[in-house]
Amino acid sequence: MTRSTSWVRLCAAFAALSLLAWPLPRELLDWQPSLIATQPWRAITSAFVHLTPLHLAANLAGCAALALLGHRAALAKPETIAGLIALPLTQFALLLRPELQSYAGLSGELHAMTAIAALSLLTRPGRNRLIGAAIAIGLVVKLILEDPLGPALRNTPGFDFAVAPFAHLSGAIAGVLAWALTMALIQSRSPRPPHGT
Repeated sequence: MTRSTSWVRLCAAFAALSLLAWPLPRELLDWQPSLIATQPWRAITSAFVHLTPLHLAANLAGCAALALLGHRAALAKPETIAGLIALPLTQFALLLRPELQSYAGLSGELHAMTAIAALSLLTRPGRNRLIGAAIAIGLVVKLILEDPLGPALRNTPGFDFAVAPFAHLSGAIAGVLAWALTMALIQSRSPRPPHGT
């Protein structure tokens, strides 16, 4: 059985797009809810815009960690499709926080992909299920501690940019929804045994 590389390639593509977007004018690509109706591409491009070198480095490290997890866990095409579906869902959910007038970064999508990986591992037996449970619990605890329904932006020690905890929550929820949708579609397309057997 050959190991799929689609998940690793998705992580690499997100990292590459972030690097490519770095020198571009942020104000043309970032999330601005007042412009989303006339400039819908911002629902995608805003994920690849970063505010500071540390912001970019943190999200590149997240891409690397998820690529390694996906490689070790043999995450494949279904998880990759879910990751792609989660990207616009994560960004459009930011409309629920209209006070967030500008947003940039990949952290929402990285939270979505973390949720997708955890759910896939939870469906497997043995040690994989335990790893999936540990990741899921860690993600939930992190989200609770961040208070995503509190202030839209928060200064965090060690970071030179304001964090938007709601983006992390929207990403995690988008990941769950995208994973469930993808798995439901896969199950609906899988051949069913004939009746009466």
